[in-house]
Amino acid sequence: MIAVAVRLALALVLAAAGVAKLARPGGRTALATFGLHDPRAQRIAWPALALSELALAGGVALGSPAAALIAAGLMLAFALALALALRAGRGGAPCACFGAGSTVRPAAVARNVALAAAFAALPLLPAPALSTEQWLGFGLAVALLGVAALGVALLALAREVGMLRLRLGPQAALEIPHEGPEVGARTELIDAFAPGRDARLALAVFSSEACHLCRAVEPAVAALARDPVVTLAVFDELRDADAWRALDVPGSPFAVALDLDGVVLAKGTFNGLGQLEGLLATAERRMRSAAHA
Repeated sequence: MIAVAVRLALALVLAAAGVAKLARPGGRTALATFGLHDPRAQRIAWPALALSELALAGGVALGSPAAALIAAGLMLAFALALALALRAGRGGAPCACFGAGSTVRPAAVARNVALAAAFAALPLLPAPALSTEQWLGFGLAVALLGVAALGVALLALAREVGMLRLRLGPQAALEIPHEGPEVGARTELIDAFAPGRDARLALAVFSSEACHLCRAVEPAVAALARDPVVTLAVFDELRDADAWRALDVPGSPFAVALDLDGVVLAKGTFNGLGQLEGLLATAERRMRSAAHA
């Protein structure tokens, strides 16, 4: 059983390294420490390295001599890369060997050399005499480890997508110059609003009963209607046909942002809350620019 415990311990080392890489995709920039500066190559190499470590972890746990020898070679390659980075004066630079906090240092080289020796020695250990049920148990443990790693990778991907959306910010509505009212023109439509004490902007939303997208964006419209700085009104294509004609609305869903004097600040078709917020942001920016002017 000692041999089994050693195999499992070394397999866990590989699995921990792979999961740590999948959990922090942003750590791929550490590959620049070793000369890989191209972001596209980093995006390919980082998950490939993590999945290789996880695959080798499974092979080592199941007692594969080939997996153990390949893992030994991988550890030696890591040790060599770290030693070359140290020689080039990059000591203390991130290496992300076991997560974002790992750095290039002599101890890391020694660690990888020791791991390489341990993996190389695994085939020399006596083969464990395990029953079929025990082998099935090991196989199940490896499968669960793989599922856990995939779960971590999925969460990390979701986090990266969320961060990307935050960096991009809200997308503006599609504003076409000669569709709808002209920006800067004043409209009497402002008389249809009842702004509250804190209101700074009026938002006219043009909707239609036959428009399926209009139904889909109703929650977004309702969310903005609760904002105290926005006074919002919805104009139906049939019931409010005069308003549609007055502002030359090209279709629905369409929105027009006005200041409280009725001056058109922004306009455009939209398909969600992000674009509506972008339209309001454009309106506020133009209102500030006009005030400064």
